[in-house]
Amino acid sequence: MSLLSGVVRSTSTAQPVDDLGENGTAGWGVGLRLLAAGVGVGLGAGGAAGIGWYYSSMLLDPTRRPVFPERVLAADATSVTLAASRLAAQPGIWGLRWIDGLAAIGPVTAADRRRVVRPLLGGPVPAVGTAAALDTGPFDPDPAARGLAFDEVSVPTSLGPCPAWYVPAAGDTWVIMVHGRGGTRREALRVLPTLHRAGHPALVITYRNDLEAPASPDGHDHLGDTEWLDVESAVRWARARGAQRVVLFGWSMGGAIIGAFLDRSVEATAVAALVWDAPLLDWRATLRRQARNRWLPPGLTPLATTVTRRRIGIDFDRFDLVRRPPAVRPPTLIVHSSSDTAVPVGPSRALAAVAPALGWPIRYLEVPGAEHTGSWNADPEAYEEALLGFLTEVLR
Repeated sequence: MSLLSGVVRSTSTAQPVDDLGENGTAGWGVGLRLLAAGVGVGLGAGGAAGIGWYYSSMLLDPTRRPVFPERVLAADATSVTLAASRLAAQPGIWGLRWIDGLAAIGPVTAADRRRVVRPLLGGPVPAVGTAAALDTGPFDPDPAARGLAFDEVSVPTSLGPCPAWYVPAAGDTWVIMVHGRGGTRREALRVLPTLHRAGHPALVITYRNDLEAPASPDGHDHLGDTEWLDVESAVRWARARGAQRVVLFGWSMGGAIIGAFLDRSVEATAVAALVWDAPLLDWRATLRRQARNRWLPPGLTPLATTVTRRRIGIDFDRFDLVRRPPAVRPPTLIVHSSSDTAVPVGPSRALAAVAPALGWPIRYLEVPGAEHTGSWNADPEAYEEALLGFLTEVLR
């Protein structure tokens, strides 16, 4: 496949490596640390409640403020040199985005304590000094960037129409693709050509609080607890247009949304297979991981979940899919990186381990070294081979 054909100038739809906010929201980790320090020196219960409310507000905030943590030290038509960092040295093929540009960069060719050098595979050359970010999506802005014909369609939902890309193909088993929190439909561009070659029509959806989609009535993200209704609407839309079977494909919080759909929707029996990439299978475990990322006190997570439950009515127990698996459990491929710092790999490992006892056919692929939802980027060929092999086997 060509990794260069779709590299064009970026738009505001570019997503960060971490769609849960580690790189995608500016400044709130610092604010929380300052508040937590205040509790430690005597703000007491009232201060703790304030921190819980603040953390909950950040969690439920649907707005995204992009952050560009990397710096371009040098660049020409063949290579880009970035200031050394953990993300700058990620394995494989990535997008490099900045405020008004997107390029594709290849695997690291040289690195030391100061710099990381990567080939420039396509796109514009960033200026020296540019603030940039690694982006899991090297392609922009829609399926045409991958050479695919598509239609921009609207899926009716209870809140109003949600835009979607429909990529036609010859078969009658459709793949419905659900991005993660803070992500966009661009997340699907990496794997769309593989699905198309396999004959699967694809519907790449938006859901409530996406920039292009209707807002939730209360203006909050609901962490999968209501977003699953928009997946249900998409499945109904697909079935009304000829889908005999459905494959659901979700990244990150898309896993939580799909899990809720499989547990609650009357349409779940139409799902013949499931693909999860770095899925969020346990909200509490993920929030503990996010708190550690920000050097926050361990006790803050239960406080924040309590406040969040009271604000939006979510039952976090239902989002622990190891202990509370969904009612419908189709054959599932889980791909997760051992180095994921946004959504911990532990729940994916645990679910794969208990799957036989649950009567849940799960194939688990763990990828070393890559960041959140970066398994395709680390080795596109191996990822697509695993994806295609799984679908060919379970959809016979």
